[in-house]
Amino acid sequence: MASKDPDAEQKQQILDWVGEVIGEKIERKEPFEKVLKDGVILCKLINKMVPGHVKKINTKGGNFALMENLAAFQKGMRAYGVPEDELFQPVDLFEARNVKAVVKSLAALARIALNKGFAGPAFGPKMSTENKREFSEELLREGRDGHIGLQAGSNKGATQAGINMGKPRSIND
Repeated sequence: MASKDPDAEQKQQILDWVGEVIGEKIERKEPFEKVLKDGVILCKLINKMVPGHVKKINTKGGNFALMENLAAFQKGMRAYGVPEDELFQPVDLFEARNVKAVVKSLAALARIALNKGFAGPAFGPKMSTENKREFSEELLREGRDGHIGLQAGSNKGATQAGINMGKPRSIND
């Protein structure tokens, strides 16, 4: 029995978003990690978000040249503001070692793009913003000295005194 990939839907949504941002249709014949493995699509993505960041995209060449694409993309994500703990390592994608980390990184990039006001298509939740509040001294005093309602933990004097649950413990020497 083949197990269904729990991240399959999110992977498809990410590929849809990447395709919309770069303005190209992304082939879905191969798995997510194979589609992005060479880093060409990812370099195009970061160039749309940070124009001119990746100067040379290697479309041909050995593994080293293709890994350079992934390293350049990762550098672009850092420059764009993706936190270090949400970045994937190039080998995570290239050798399909940790595809979940790749999904997490791309979702983080989309979230940060949305928060920065990226003009392209949006994907994922919008990050929260500061909601600073100012309270008057009177309102603070009223909250501090106010009456504590029953939802604050009162049990109206009920205790567990006299409750026996099960048999008493028997210790035999």
